[in-house]
Amino acid sequence: MLEISPKDISVPQLHRYLLGAIGPRPIAFASTISKDGKPNLSPFSFFNVFSANPPIMIFSPARSGRTNHTKDTYNNVKEVPECVINVVTYDIVQQMSLSSSPYASDVDEFVKAGLTPVASDLVKPFRVKESPVQIECKVIEVKELGFEGGAGNLVIAEVLKMHIDERILDNNNMIDQQKIDLVGRMGGNWYCRAHGDALFEVEKPLTTVGIGFDNIPEDIKNSKILTGNDLGILGGVEKLPSAEECAEYVKNNPVKGDKHTEAKRLLSENKVEEAWKVLLSK
Repeated sequence: MLEISPKDISVPQLHRYLLGAIGPRPIAFASTISKDGKPNLSPFSFFNVFSANPPIMIFSPARSGRTNHTKDTYNNVKEVPECVINVVTYDIVQQMSLSSSPYASDVDEFVKAGLTPVASDLVKPFRVKESPVQIECKVIEVKELGFEGGAGNLVIAEVLKMHIDERILDNNNMIDQQKIDLVGRMGGNWYCRAHGDALFEVEKPLTTVGIGFDNIPEDIKNSKILTGNDLGILGGVEKLPSAEECAEYVKNNPVKGDKHTEAKRLLSENKVEEAWKVLLSK
């Protein structure tokens, strides 16, 4: 494997390796305002949600690796500790990218990117009308991580109010992941779209305790057909079926061909118990 020590390569090289490896990253389309009332809009993929109680989001407008200059967003939140974090969807990804151009501080990115500013209810910065989720925040702290080019500045923001377009909600009034059509940042010029076949579900083992890899029989664990993901699913069951259950299943569902191949097919259909019955059958 290629081994890299951060101190042995340039900051731009390290930056490319980090961003190429850590992704997809959600994008904070951050709206801020200067003390003189000049709006600013800029995207940041060093971003995530870190707490629900209190509701906290953090994004990082890093210092320029070329000039060591701080971004207008950073300067603004130091002067006016408020922001709006707008989510980025596929429909506005090109406009979002355009807004990231290095415009002068007196240039309004809303105008340049052709996006519509909407007055917020609780903070001074504007919301982006075209974004389906707009989150008004107060900035409770800005944590500087360094003072050289490439250093991050963690903007720790507490959520005051969310605005959610009802068109992206499901029947339970929750955000439908198929409808919201989010995009994420990758390395270089690459993005990814969380839509269609790119989305898949993995049940969280929050209330169940799976048997784990260590309790999977060796012949199954060493299968040349079943993948690590397949074994992860198999290891998530709470108990194995009995010999009688396995015999009854294969009696009614004769296995044609290799057991591991049949089990893999069943797993692809989310029939985990049936897959185990095939694998453990005599």
